[in-house]
Amino acid sequence: MAEEQGGPQQGAAGGAVGPGERLWEREQELRSAEQAVERLCREFAAGGTKIGELLVFYGKPGIGKTSVLEQVRRIAGARQDSTVLFARGNERQRQAPFRVLRQLLLPVLGELDESERAEVFGNWYNIVAPAVGLEPPSDEVERIDPQGIHDGLDFVITQLAPRRAPLVVAVDDLHAVDQESLAWLASFALRARDLPVLLAFAYREEFTAEGRPYADQIAAQAVRQHELRPLSPVSIAEIVHAEFAEADDAFCRQVWAVTAGAPYDTVALLREVRDQNLEPVDENSPRLRDLAAAARGEGLDYWLDKLGPTSIRFAWAAALLGTDIKEDLAAAICGQGPAQAAASVRELRRLRVLTSQPNGRLEFVHPLIATSIYQSIQPAIRAGMHGMAANVIENSGGSLLTASRHLLETHPGEGDDLIVRKLRRAAAENLAIGAPEAARRCLERALNEPPDEEDRAEVLYELACASLLTDPESTANQLRRALDIEDGLSPDLRVEAVFRLSEVIAHGGDLSGAAELCLEESGQTPEGPGRLRLLVAHLLYTALRRDEDNGPERAAQVARLVAEVDPESEAARPVRALHAWDLTLQGRGTAEALAAAESALCDGRLPRGLGWTNTTWNFELPALLGLCFAYNDELARAEKLFSSAVLEFEIAGWSGAHRGFAYFLMGFARLRRGFLPEAEDFLRRGLRIADRMGDALPLQLNLVGTLIDTLLARGRAHEASEIARKYRFAPPYHHTALLLPDVATIYGKLLISRGDYDMAVEVLAETGMRLDRRGWRSPVHAPWAGHLAVAMAHRDLPSARKNGDDAIARAKESGSRSALGSALRLAASVWEGAHAVELLQEAVAVLGLSPASYEHAHALVDLGAALVGVGRSVEAAEHLYQGMELAKHCGADGLEIRARNVLASSNLRPSRALQPPLDALDPQERQIAELAAHRMPPQRIAEHLQLSVGLVRQRLAAVHRKLGTGPEGLAEALGLPTDGSGPGA
Repeated sequence: MAEEQGGPQQGAAGGAVGPGERLWEREQELRSAEQAVERLCREFAAGGTKIGELLVFYGKPGIGKTSVLEQVRRIAGARQDSTVLFARGNERQRQAPFRVLRQLLLPVLGELDESERAEVFGNWYNIVAPAVGLEPPSDEVERIDPQGIHDGLDFVITQLAPRRAPLVVAVDDLHAVDQESLAWLASFALRARDLPVLLAFAYREEFTAEGRPYADQIAAQAVRQHELRPLSPVSIAEIVHAEFAEADDAFCRQVWAVTAGAPYDTVALLREVRDQNLEPVDENSPRLRDLAAAARGEGLDYWLDKLGPTSIRFAWAAALLGTDIKEDLAAAICGQGPAQAAASVRELRRLRVLTSQPNGRLEFVHPLIATSIYQSIQPAIRAGMHGMAANVIENSGGSLLTASRHLLETHPGEGDDLIVRKLRRAAAENLAIGAPEAARRCLERALNEPPDEEDRAEVLYELACASLLTDPESTANQLRRALDIEDGLSPDLRVEAVFRLSEVIAHGGDLSGAAELCLEESGQTPEGPGRLRLLVAHLLYTALRRDEDNGPERAAQVARLVAEVDPESEAARPVRALHAWDLTLQGRGTAEALAAAESALCDGRLPRGLGWTNTTWNFELPALLGLCFAYNDELARAEKLFSSAVLEFEIAGWSGAHRGFAYFLMGFARLRRGFLPEAEDFLRRGLRIADRMGDALPLQLNLVGTLIDTLLARGRAHEASEIARKYRFAPPYHHTALLLPDVATIYGKLLISRGDYDMAVEVLAETGMRLDRRGWRSPVHAPWAGHLAVAMAHRDLPSARKNGDDAIARAKESGSRSALGSALRLAASVWEGAHAVELLQEAVAVLGLSPASYEHAHALVDLGAALVGVGRSVEAAEHLYQGMELAKHCGADGLEIRARNVLASSNLRPSRALQPPLDALDPQERQIAELAAHRMPPQRIAEHLQLSVGLVRQRLAAVHRKLGTGPEGLAEALGLPTDGSGPGA
């Protein structure tokens, strides 16, 4: 057994308890603990891992929770095969972020060797290590999302638990745990059952309003909850007789009445009785109530009389420090030299106020004593001592984070610039460890100091940034306050503040407000990078609006900027990215859009100023750049960008909306490629994050819409409808943000799946008019025309066929093979006979050269069914088999079933053995792919390899599907030179 963190062993009455001492009336609680520890160790030895439990002990102050928890630690520590981690909350240290987690984890994480540390932390070291105290906060990190800390801690504890299992985690005084630690403990309680971990928590029902939800969450997960009840008169009498053998029964009953059966109060009262030399007889019972009040230490007079003027000052200093008290620090705070401090410690130990820990530090014998002594300090003296404590901690080499909690307790109003500077630095460090609430407290205290007038706007700006990832409304309010101060911010910082405010407004769904703010401010900003940055932000937010007044004019303005902006300037690549997006949505040529997207990159990668976590520009710009590749059939390129987003957000600890957005992008790319189960997984993960952020935000509706589209492709229309009902996915959409892909088109597809064709026609026709007005003809963003043809066929077949032709024309104009193949397939659905077959044959051929495997599977099955319809069943069989196998590979269960049904109805064998999907190209596919990458046409490849042209086309279709790219990106996907050299040159 390795007990990582020690502390005084507390008895049921508040004193030290030895191995053989009794805890009165706590047999049930201790038996429960013994059984839990035994069960944990036994089942872990048997190979179990998902065996975690949570025990909770709660009750009133002084009821014996600390004593019971100490016995739990003793029970677990007595076994050689367990690891015990321990921490205790403290009311004075509640504002120190991650303090309890550091108590718990730092000892065991600090002893890991280098290889073990790498395995336990994985990619999370830079995020978690500063939070748990292994590393100081990084100067390079501006802020970390608290959810990122939670995710990192989850990973670390999941890796650590099996290595130190079975693991017992005990936390005393949970009600006084800092908010950051409490939030993680509550979330971990949900997952602990999946690990070889026993959690044991003790607390009073005195949680703060912010902590109450976490307490309820913990209680809901507890396997066993034990409310510690007051001791009976019999047990109280035994405690009295253990101290005073001669005590009479009436005296014992009065002790029980006065203390209400609380063991701590009972022992404290009996000490007072002994100190007063009071005989334990009935005649002295009336004095017990006054002695009990005095024993609780209610007030300065009691402690001054008990401890004396010298020892009480040391006790005050110790109470300020909280737990794990360093004697030299306490001495410096109260102004005592080494000899005098040592004498104070001896006296406080004799009076059972302080005790020594195994590590040489001091601890209060009971938390209630610490609270009582702290409350006995007069307010003015307390504030002064906190100020002294902050200085002493800093001067002794302690961190500013530790010192800052004392600065928060000093009286404001002095206008001390040094204190303001320290609080601002502490706030920055808190943000760097993922504790924005602690940063906010520091900056609010700095504002109350107050800062110099010329610094006030900057402090307000910093306060706004502290809540940027957690409280957008507060961020917006503080930024507006900072901007309202005339000449308060430097020109550069003012641009930064406006940019941040526009982000908050935009992410809340008000893109119009964000765009107007940037435009107005850009008009008041001098020529230069700042003005250009605001102008680009204005154009971006306008482009992202669901409805735009004059899309073509804005796109023309972006095109002019591309020509005007210095190619070497920081804004050049963001402007090109925005231009690439415009070209993609206009749908007028894949080649031009891809060329523009390439020009925004640097050697195929995001340039330095356009990264996912770069705060100079919006993360929407690299997202739009990746979508340009996704919309133009370069899905491998898109997925590479989107997977880097997931990784970068993880490394930066941005696990809120940013990570949810990255999951949306990956889900959309996987849907486009046809990897439907993977798409669904990404989208559901993103939706879980979005649900925490709030209802009806653009991120949530993006995810919901794309998830519905994925479920429809998988043949689960009923589940798609349930998702739509749950999230009220139907017009009108109560926001102005652009949804990607167009949700109105997806809603139209959902209506078609329900058979509500008239409503689908109405929705899809309105969608087409809206998008045409702004010049957006991309059939990938919104393939409304093809689906309108399907819906309209049920009431007006000629118009439906006209719409089908229009869909094909738009797709040809875009140059996207996947879009053209899909349009041909949809157009064929409103025809029958030979013409339907012709359209579907063309769709299959085109989709075979695209990475859109689901669309390819759909076209193959449709073609097979059409061939059966014209009596060409033998020819249909191979298309149906291919479509069935590809549908299974894609996870399109409904399409696979349809293919089997068509085969069965045609007296063909639908149960042909399916080939397992390949994760890489086979040798023949590789050979064909390399020749195709060098621009050799299929006919020449067939001649060169002595294969049939049909087989070459079939193999090429598999290549494009597996690599996620069309012909243009084939060479790069294979790692070949792209200069045109090679066999086909």
